[in-house]
Amino acid sequence: MRGVGCVIALAALTLTLSGCGDGGRAERRAALGPNPTFADYRKAADPAHGARLFNACAGCHPISPGALDRGGPNLFGIMGKPVATASRRFGYSGALRAVGGRWTPELMDRWVADPRKLAPRTSMNFQGIGDPLDRADLIAWMETQGR
Repeated sequence: MRGVGCVIALAALTLTLSGCGDGGRAERRAALGPNPTFADYRKAADPAHGARLFNACAGCHPISPGALDRGGPNLFGIMGKPVATASRRFGYSGALRAVGGRWTPELMDRWVADPRKLAPRTSMNFQGIGDPLDRADLIAWMETQGR
């Protein structure tokens, strides 16, 4: 009988923890409702998850003060800066320079979703992040870097 109790307790623990295994993403998505806006995603953003997502970007983009550019420019303090100016040393494509404006969360969302849609013929070789919650997480973390 004790063996069955342990199995039941283990199953209950597994079910409880399975909801936590995604970092609360399922709960955050559910709280957004059926037609979330960009502002809704921003309110639900998790910068800690965004930091983990940035690891995929870090191969090309450093994000620390004074770091040298790699395949892409150093993104430290990029939010709020004019587009294509984060690094004086990096050779930005004409396509990105033509975008103009400043890196706002909304513009960064469009860029991270599909760089080629925002800046056709960009030299950035990145397919984009389709999940708007992942983009919001990434942007929320980027906003903490360099402010």
